[in-house]
Amino acid sequence: MTPPIVVLDEAAMQAAEARIPELAELAVRQARQQALQISGRVIEAVDGQLVETRASGERHVLRSLPARIPVRRGMTLTRRAPR
Repeated sequence: MTPPIVVLDEAAMQAAEARIPELAELAVRQARQQALQISGRVIEAVDGQLVETRASGERHVLRSLPARIPVRRGMTLTRRAPR
C-alpha cells in the first residue's frame, strides 16, 4: 500500500527545514552513544587532534590534525590524484 502524499505549504516547509540542524545534532549524538555502547570507543576530532574516546570516559590522543582549510560559501574543493 502506498503511503498518502502529504503536501506542505511554504510555511510548513520552512518550519521543517529549520529543524534540520537540530535533527542532525541529535543523530550525531545518538550515533556516538551507539558506537560507544557497541564497540566501547569512538574516534573523533577534538581541538585539532584525533582522539580515541572510550566508554569509560578515558581519552587517548592518536595524532595532531593538519590545520583547517578555510572555506567560503560556494567554494569548490577538489582532491589531488593519488600518487
